[in-house]
Parts: sequence; structure tokens; C-alpha cells
Amino acid sequence: MTAMSLRKWAKGLRQQTLVVYHAARDPRTPWFVRVLALAVAAYALSPIDLIPDFIPILGYLDDLVIVPLGLMLVLRLTPGEVLAAARVKAEAAADRPVSRGVAAVIVGIWILAAVVLGLWAWRIFRT
Repeated sequence: MTAMSLRKWAKGLRQQTLVVYHAARDPRTPWFVRVLALAVAAYALSPIDLIPDFIPILGYLDDLVIVPLGLMLVLRLTPGEVLAAARVKAEAAADRPVSRGVAAVIVGIWILAAVVLGLWAWRIFRT
């Protein structure tokens, strides 16, 4: 695979993530698909990974397997008319500039969640 085709694949993956996000927000989408779609979109767009990228091979494995499989499942379970509307919204959203402030807020939320989880675990295992 060349660098250009990898870039094209990654851009397509980002576009599909936006489609899934917009489909999850549509009230016509069944609730279980909405939950799955939000989980997949949140994981794909989050700067925090299940397996950190600095771990050789395994670090990128979750991005190469979990995200595409989750996207395929959500796209397969989402009604066609919802997908069509979500694709239009995703194309419009893709043209907007990226907000670094929102990214900082997301990282802050992840850090806060990790601290709370760490304090909770420390209290439990301290005794």
C-alpha cells in the first residue's frame, strides 16, 4: 500500500466516522445502534486509545481493527434513509475547520476520568 492510498483510506475512515456520528444523533436510528454508533465515533475521534500507539504493532492494531469493524457494523444496522441524511451532514461538517479548543476539552475529560478512576481504585485496594 502506498502512502497516497493510505491517506485516502484514512480520509475515508474519518468521513465514515462522521457519518456514524450524525446517524447516531438521528431519532430514526434504533436506540441500540445509536449507543453502538456513539461508542465507535467517540473511540475513533478520541485522542486516547485502548492500546497506546507507542507500543510496537499492538498500538496501531486497535485503530486498524476495532474502528473499521465498529463502523461496518453500525453502517450495516442503520436504516438507509438515515445514512443518506447522515452522509450529507458529514460532508458539510468535513469542510469546517478543526477546533483545538474542543480537542483540549476532550483530553481534559479523559484525564479527569482517569484521575477519578485511579482515586477510586486506590481507595479500594488501599484497605
